[in-house]
Amino acid sequence: ARRNRKDIFLKDLEDAVDRVIAGPEKKSRVISQREKEITAYHESGHALTAKMLPNADATVHKISIIARGMAEGWTRFLPSEDRHLYPKSQLDSTIAILLGGRAAEEIAFNEVTTGAQKDLAEATKLARKMVTEYGMSDKLGPRTFGQRQELVFLGREISEQRDYSDKIAQKIDEEVHNIIQRAYNTAKKILTKNKAKLKQIAEELIAHETLEESELNKLFEGLTPQPASS
Repeated sequence: ARRNRKDIFLKDLEDAVDRVIAGPEKKSRVISQREKEITAYHESGHALTAKMLPNADATVHKISIIARGMAEGWTRFLPSEDRHLYPKSQLDSTIAILLGGRAAEEIAFNEVTTGAQKDLAEATKLARKMVTEYGMSDKLGPRTFGQRQELVFLGREISEQRDYSDKIAQKIDEEVHNIIQRAYNTAKKILTKNKAKLKQIAEELIAHETLEESELNKLFEGLTPQPASS
């Protein structure tokens, strides 16, 4: 109805999913060529990092530098399979992928921008959960930290009661920092090693604004995922 026709095509469904995930297109938003290049490298960094990590357990379905919602660009992943349990290696890879955009900016332009704000927030939240909820810290061991009160019917937390000392709080912060730093180093190492491929993907994205999975797979040909070094 929005396009004045009765038939629904696959592209209509894709557009609807993109709109739900990333927000409506902001066609009126004008960005400079420099920002377009930075955004292209940022999104290409996410995609290439995901491709090169064998534990990512996600397929890069689409990347775009067409602004949607509050984002200048976006990357859409599809899970390889339905999961209810997530191994530590996959969570480490997820954080590395989140930080791949910032790492790509640093590699390509020797500086970083505010574009990674949401990525950093998500990476920090996940790293903190790994330490305080999932018992995935070697230094602090298999226990949880903090007693959470939840609104059961709304499915969200309303408060957290701290049940640990200031010294432990400092160790938690240190472990969160270590997880994030290791993941960032992993992403940066991958993108530095594959800098030519990063440039190729970014240039294609600048030229076409959106790259679908089939187009990305052609660009990824010859690449072999490598285990992340600790």
